[in-house]
This record gives sequence, C-alpha cells and structure tokens, in this order.
Amino acid sequence: MQKVRLRYTKRGRLRFTSHRDVARVFERAIRRAGVPMAYSQGFNPHPKISWVGAAPTGVASEAEYVEMSLVRVVDPLVLAREIDAALPPGLDVVDAVTALVGSLPERIHASLWEIVIEGVEPARLQAAVVAFMARETAMVERLTKDGRRQLDARSAVVSMVVAERESPTGPAAEAMPDRQCGTLRAVVRQTSPAVRPDDVMSALLVVADLVPAVPVKATRLAQGPLDDSGALGDPLAPDRETGPTGSRSPAQRESSVLEATSTESLSTASISTETSTFETSS
Repeated sequence: MQKVRLRYTKRGRLRFTSHRDVARVFERAIRRAGVPMAYSQGFNPHPKISWVGAAPTGVASEAEYVEMSLVRVVDPLVLAREIDAALPPGLDVVDAVTALVGSLPERIHASLWEIVIEGVEPARLQAAVVAFMARETAMVERLTKDGRRQLDARSAVVSMVVAERESPTGPAAEAMPDRQCGTLRAVVRQTSPAVRPDDVMSALLVVADLVPAVPVKATRLAQGPLDDSGALGDPLAPDRETGPTGSRSPAQRESSVLEATSTESLSTASISTETSTFETSS
C-alpha cells in the first residue's frame, strides 16, 4: 500500500467547474491511466481519494491538493505524468510525492489569493485595504444551504497588499481603453466556515464602499503552513525531506525518473502503447 500526494491546477474556463465535477474527471483520468488504486470495501466500492481544501466554484487555482491510496508502489512522478496526460487542459498535475510523514490537511493553514479588480484605481483600492486592515472585525453575510449566515472576514485575513497591474487586454480594453486595474494579494487563514475571495470583496464593500465595475477574477496562488512572518510554506516539503530524493530539486528528480523510464523494463514503469504504465509484465 502506498499513499501519493499530488498538487494540481484549475485554470482557464475550468475555474467554473464545481469540485464534484473535478472529482469525477479525476476518477475517469485515473481509470484511463490504469492507476493501481486502492478501493473501499462494501457493496459500492470507491477509489480511496482524499481532497484537501478544494477551491470554490468560479475561482482558479495554482495549488490544489489530493491524496490517493494505491495497492502497490509506483514512482510518484510517473504517476503524475500519466494522470496529467489523461486530464483535460486546465486541470494539470504539477507535483507529486509519496506520503511519508504526518497528515496533509494539518499542513494547510492558509491560502494566498490574488484578486484582479478591473475598473478600480489602485489608489482607491489601497485606501480600501488600509481601512479594512485597520478594522478588528468586518462582518459580511453569505447565503448558505441553511440560509443566510454572518461571518467575520477580517479575522481570517493575515495580510493584504495592493499591486498595480497593467491595463486590461482584449475586449474589455477595446471597450474602455482608459480603465485601470488593481490587484489584491491576501493571505487568508483556513477557518470554518472558510472565508472566500467573494467574502473579502463583500467586506471591502462594507468598509470602503468599493464596488468593482466587472466581476473580479480570483486565483489561489498557494496554500500551506504559515510561518511566524505570515508567509506560506510548501505542504509537500516534509515528504520530500524525508524521502530518499528529498535533497534533490524537482527538476533533478524528474530528470532521473525520465532516464529510468527510458531504460528500465515494463515491470519497473516503462511506457507502452499497448500496455498501461502501471501494469506489470507476466
């Protein structure tokens, strides 16, 4: 039995895909790739997959995590490559490690969000951020399946800064060539209920009457453990440091795997057009 932890992205139009649909797509990709998954017991077995801190529908992400259990040991980088090849563009597996120590959810303390706001001058956005960070609380209302619920958006925000961006491109730029664009970067703690980018924007509306001209675009850039300075760490780092390849960089590890798969037999992980990468020769 082996557990593998993957980092994957959700880009482009797939940011509008719900987590349930992402899970279904992953399960199909796993079957196509011939991954030796472990399954639950019972009348209706399911692959043993654990999702960690999935991004909400409508936002993109560069740092989503999933843990899967396998019935035998495979190279995690070969596994990542095969699953990535079976996924649609926009869902991309970008990192993989064997789970060696600890619990992955316990390492996810916060997320770094980038929120692109068109039609708002950076100076006005900066003033809204200063007003928000000066507050002790910033209550917002969210519609949930159990009705409307209030939550404090300010208590979850560790830091928030403004970075000026270039003017938007494409149809928006042609329609309004003088439109300015501001960008927020916020480190937000994982809380229950989770404070999402739209909650942050609702709080800025309450605190500073900030109303974007068009819907904002939010992307999760990272998630992981928080250090004393408020910076995020890599949640997969403890597994790399514990493993035999922990001292090598990701590029070096991938290079060694590609060399191995080009020379070893099918039973050790070679790729065949007729046989799955993860099937062993008889």
